[in-house]
Amino acid sequence: MKLVFATNNKHKLQEVRDIVGDRVEVLSLADINCYDDIPETADTLQGNALIKARHIYEKYGLDCFADDTGLEVEALDGSPGVYSARYAGDECDSEANMRKLLENLTGKTNRNAQFRTVIALIVKGEEMLFNGIVKGAIATEKRGDSGFGYDPIFIPEGRRESFAQMSSEMKNSMSHRFRATQQLGDYLKENYD
Repeated sequence: MKLVFATNNKHKLQEVRDIVGDRVEVLSLADINCYDDIPETADTLQGNALIKARHIYEKYGLDCFADDTGLEVEALDGSPGVYSARYAGDECDSEANMRKLLENLTGKTNRNAQFRTVIALIVKGEEMLFNGIVKGAIATEKRGDSGFGYDPIFIPEGRRESFAQMSSEMKNSMSHRFRATQQLGDYLKENYD
């Protein structure tokens, strides 16, 4: 089975390919020559995932899935959430986003947070949603240099090291994306094998 993953993020693409394995051939947007700027204008993770998946399905007629991921911090009322990638502004990067988050948590004792991934799948016009959550806490400073995004400041529940201090295999075995992708894989296996 071939599925388009509506992303050009090489890190996310590799992570999903590693998790799904050989059962599904996962294509990127570049693999189908899609260079569209798909706007993420929804105010929920589910909404953004659906916007991206529907765009690919409607324009290219290909079975596909898309995800949106957010870091939700308790002390910040769930922020940055749907705005995680552009928390410090549209032109900012992961470093600026982490800096802003750590500044906003200065003096706060509650550092509980969760990463949440929502995957929207469209196969033969049918839409499905899958949710993956990993709970944890925000460190007081960056730790490690693996991973991407907020990985250097996120410590999963029951662990001492950040996602960025773990091997990709270790992170992938417990991550929010793993949990959502595992649900996706199980669904595909049950319905399309």
